[in-house]
Amino acid sequence: MKKRNVFVATCVTLMLVAGCSAQKGEVSSAASTQIVSTSIAESTLDVSSTKSGENRMAEEESTLTGTISDIKDFMFVITDGDGVDYVLSFEGEKPEGLSSVKEGDTVSVVYTGKLEETEAFTGTVISVTKK
Repeated sequence: MKKRNVFVATCVTLMLVAGCSAQKGEVSSAASTQIVSTSIAESTLDVSSTKSGENRMAEEESTLTGTISDIKDFMFVITDGDGVDYVLSFEGEKPEGLSSVKEGDTVSVVYTGKLEETEAFTGTVISVTKK
């Protein structure tokens, strides 16, 4: 009886091993480590090459005119003439002129950095002026 139980357990184990090894897309641990280290090296190169471009962009001042739709302690939202919302965040003290405006005011914002509708704001808000 023991031999029969051992035989059945061995057969079940072999079927499980054979079933798991039949799955496609399996990558060995050595190959996955190599893939990860290669992508890390590539992304490091991309970051270092774009930093100089970001520094140049950060030095240029840009202006955005629109209506303030939300003001918080660390950010505010500007809606431009096309109805696009831009979230401008800041750290530390409020930008110059932000405390003198309220929601619904039409303002002009001077900032440095890159401002996009879909990406987070990475620049600095210099001033907010009521129009």
